[in-house]
Amino acid sequence: MKVLYVDCFSGVSGDMMLGALIDLGINVDEFQKELQKLKISGYELIIGTTLKSGIKGTDVDVVLFDGDRNPAGNNEKDIHQHESRNLKNIEELIDMSDLKTSVKNLSKKIFREIANAEAKVHGEKLEEIHFHEVGAVDSIIDIVGTSICLDMLGVGRTYSSALHDGYGFIECQHGIIPVPVPAVMEMLKNTNIPVISENVNTELVTPTGLAILKSISISFGKMPLMSIENIGYGMGKRDTGRLNALRVVIGEMMEEDKLLDEVLILETNIDDSTPETISYALERLFEAGALDAFTTPVFMKKNRPGNLITVISTREHEHKLVDILFKETSTIGVRSRYQERHIMNRETISVKTKHGEVRVKISSVGNFKKLSPEYEDCRYIAKKTGMPLNEIYRMVEENSKKFL
Repeated sequence: MKVLYVDCFSGVSGDMMLGALIDLGINVDEFQKELQKLKISGYELIIGTTLKSGIKGTDVDVVLFDGDRNPAGNNEKDIHQHESRNLKNIEELIDMSDLKTSVKNLSKKIFREIANAEAKVHGEKLEEIHFHEVGAVDSIIDIVGTSICLDMLGVGRTYSSALHDGYGFIECQHGIIPVPVPAVMEMLKNTNIPVISENVNTELVTPTGLAILKSISISFGKMPLMSIENIGYGMGKRDTGRLNALRVVIGEMMEEDKLLDEVLILETNIDDSTPETISYALERLFEAGALDAFTTPVFMKKNRPGNLITVISTREHEHKLVDILFKETSTIGVRSRYQERHIMNRETISVKTKHGEVRVKISSVGNFKKLSPEYEDCRYIAKKTGMPLNEIYRMVEENSKKFL
């Protein structure tokens, strides 16, 4: 599987992302041809190579023109005056293009991420807000261009590093605002995306850059186990006193049959809740997205018997699951950590039997496979026919052998 790792050691912006992906070896002429399918005018995309801190990378710049093709300027005030669009206008622009459906869908997903954050920050309805972060031509080119590049590169999965942002204040259309900027803070809310504050007195993470990462990344942390094929650098515009660039690494996932991912582990000790209370809490945890939840008998202070509740989940459900533990049990503290796990490839098939269809999960690693009939489907047939459940399992497994 083709994988991409985004190294945000100096933050991320839309133009840095686009430049970095092009720097991986994208054919510029083919890219420009695809971009022209987005029927938008009044700009020229300048793609060039530059050297910063002794590192060669790609710099992209959107030059806007007025009606007479005179440069309109690229500062925030000029951009805002050049074009003002809302989310509906942009989605219609994308939908009317001849771009691939996958490119359209990703582009609209990124724009909606920004729009939701900006609407919340400015206290306006989604359909009413007009702002340059979504409406400017350069943002449209950065986002749609990034979506095109990911498609051209054939990226199947994207990982990102922790974000690095600066501090202080910046001046924008709305006045002087703090760093991280409010839209970025809004997008970070309830995500557990790690952010590192650098000693750089300016903005490093832009709303467009973060929206792209949120929309394409499956996790934020260290680089996955992969064979590196190429490395690209997208150069930033600001002088930060250090290398201001975004690095992307593309390659193949190593040991693809032995996938490695990261899960969230939540734990808490309980010694004063009834079994019924704990049982109900486990039900709620599963309903809220827990991959697994179980109890382990333990001895606590003063040798009191108790239960260790363990919950396994993906990152995005953390706050919801912790809230359930606080509300449904007597605990006043929950431990959390992230842990790697090895998993087999998995697919679910439907197996026909004389009593109906049963879903079967097939797990594989290399040439080795094993199957597991879906309990609820087997239980339904057992109750309907009166046959023993074990006999249903044997029947389904026999009918599934051809898939092994």
